[in-house]
Amino acid sequence: MSGSVLAQLVSKYQTRGVLVDANILLLYMVGGYDRKLIDIFKRTQSFNVQDYKLVAAFLSVFRGIVTTPNILTEVSNLSAQLPTQYFERFRLQIQVLNEAYVPSATASSERYFARCGLTDAGIMALAKDRFLVLTDDFRLSNVLAAIGVDCINFNHIRTFVW
Repeated sequence: MSGSVLAQLVSKYQTRGVLVDANILLLYMVGGYDRKLIDIFKRTQSFNVQDYKLVAAFLSVFRGIVTTPNILTEVSNLSAQLPTQYFERFRLQIQVLNEAYVPSATASSERYFARCGLTDAGIMALAKDRFLVLTDDFRLSNVLAAIGVDCINFNHIRTFVW
């Protein structure tokens, strides 16, 4: 993905919002709670503090961060070993997210449901012609591209920083 394509996507969706997949939202939540945990918490060890800063800066240009109950459930489950204080911060952050519900019957009707699962199928159903998707999941980003949903793989953003 070129820098100009990235800039065009950001410009197109800046006022609509960005739908953030579970791993990136987890990084954002953990880093917002305590950046030192990013390197030591097993669910965020593939990231570092610079990644958190990059995600936070990227998300700050959008009017809203969009999520679904399924994504929030994944983030909560992945956070299970974090301290109770983290969950207080998580609770407060949930209040400022734009949560959209996609019925499971709708999500499971998506063509790639069996390949990607319920959470990702919900992203497919919700994002089309509405939101930009931010993920680090190559399979999901490839499927989204195949069905015409605008998506940025976080790993592409990383390359611009290096």
